[in-house]
Amino acid sequence: MRPIRFATAALATAALSLPLAATSAAADAPSDLRTAPRAKDQHERLRSAAPDGFYVGTAVAGGGHHLEQDYPDPFTSDREYRKILGQQFNSVSAENQMKWEFIHPERDRYDFEAADAIADFADRHRQVVRGHTLLWHSQNPEWLEQGDFSKEELRSILKEHITTVVGRYAGRIQQWDVANEIFDEQGNLRAEENIWIRELGPEIIADAFRWAHEADPEALLFFNDYGVEDDNAKSDAYYALTQELIAEGVPVHGFSAQAHLSTRYGFPGGLEENLRRFDELGLETAITELDVRMDLPESGVPTDAQLEQQADYYQRTLSACLAVEDCNSFTIWGFTDKYSWVPVFFEGEGSATVMTEDFARKPAFHALYNTLLDAKKKDCKKHWKGWKKDWRR
Repeated sequence: MRPIRFATAALATAALSLPLAATSAAADAPSDLRTAPRAKDQHERLRSAAPDGFYVGTAVAGGGHHLEQDYPDPFTSDREYRKILGQQFNSVSAENQMKWEFIHPERDRYDFEAADAIADFADRHRQVVRGHTLLWHSQNPEWLEQGDFSKEELRSILKEHITTVVGRYAGRIQQWDVANEIFDEQGNLRAEENIWIRELGPEIIADAFRWAHEADPEALLFFNDYGVEDDNAKSDAYYALTQELIAEGVPVHGFSAQAHLSTRYGFPGGLEENLRRFDELGLETAITELDVRMDLPESGVPTDAQLEQQADYYQRTLSACLAVEDCNSFTIWGFTDKYSWVPVFFEGEGSATVMTEDFARKPAFHALYNTLLDAKKKDCKKHWKGWKKDWRR
C-alpha cells in the first residue's frame, strides 16, 4: 500500500472564534403561530428554543459551487455568517467539505483542513456535527472515477477511506450519512452511476456500515436521500433494505430525508407517517437538508404570499419530525440566500432559506422558532406533570 500523506494545516482559530451575540431583527410577518415575530426578535435563537435533546442544524457553506462564485469561502471569510452559525444552531453539517473530492483529493493524500475547521468550530460553540458523506455516486475525485482499479483495490480504497475519515473524527461526529442517494426514483439501486455498487455489488453497502461502525462505535449511521419524504417507491426500497440489513446484524442506526422542497409542488403530506414507520423499526430518523425553493418574480423578490407558503412548508416539516419519537435531528441546508446552492442548480428559483442575503429573518425563520418553542413548552409541562406525580407518591 502506498504511504498516505495528510494535509492538516489548521485555519486560524482566533479568526473563527466568535462570541455569541445577537443579530438584527427581521421585518414584520403575519401574526399567527407559524410566522409571528415575537418581542425582542433579535434575541431569538433556534438552538435555545429547541426541546432538550433535539438538534437544530445547518449546512456549513463551502466547497462545491461556492468555488465558482465571486466571493471568498463563506465559512472562513464571512464573520457575520460565522457569528450567526454559532448563535442559532447546535448542530452543523459540512455542505461539501467532507465529500470525497475535497477530503480525499488524491489517491495517497487526504486534506482535512476544511473539515477540521468545522469540527473545531463546533467544539467551541457546543455543537454536534453530522458527517456527510462516505459512499455516494457524485462528487468523487477524478482519480477515483477514472482510475483503473481491480475490485480488490476498490474495496481496499473504500475501506481505507471510511476507516481513516471516520476514525479521525471518532467521538466528535454524532451522525454519519454512510450511504447517500443509492436508489433512483423507481426504487432501483444506482448500479450504473455509483462506482461502488457497479464494481463491487450491493453487498458493499453493508460493508460500508460495518467499517464506519468499527472506526467509531458511538456514531449513529444513516441512509440519506432526497425524494423520500413520502411513502413511495424510493422510500419503500430503503424500508426493505433496512429491514434486511437489520436482520443480518448490520449496524444501521438511522434513516433521513433530505427534504429539498419546492413550492411548485404540494407539501409531502405523508412525511410524518413515513418517518414513523422507520422509527418503528427501531431506527433514529432525521431531516437533513431542508430548504424550500420558489419561482421568483421578475423583480427577484418573493411576494408575501410566497413567503407565507414557504414558512408553512418549513413549519410542517419540523412538526412532522417533532411528532416522531426518535426524530431528534433537524437540519436546514444553509440559512441565508447569500450562499444558497438553489439558484445555481435551479434556474429561476431561489429564496430557499430562512434568511435573506443580508441575514434578515424571513417568516420561515419565525415559523421554526415558534414551533420549536411551542414544543419545548409542551415538553417542559409533560416533565413537570411527571415530576409532580412521582413526588406525590
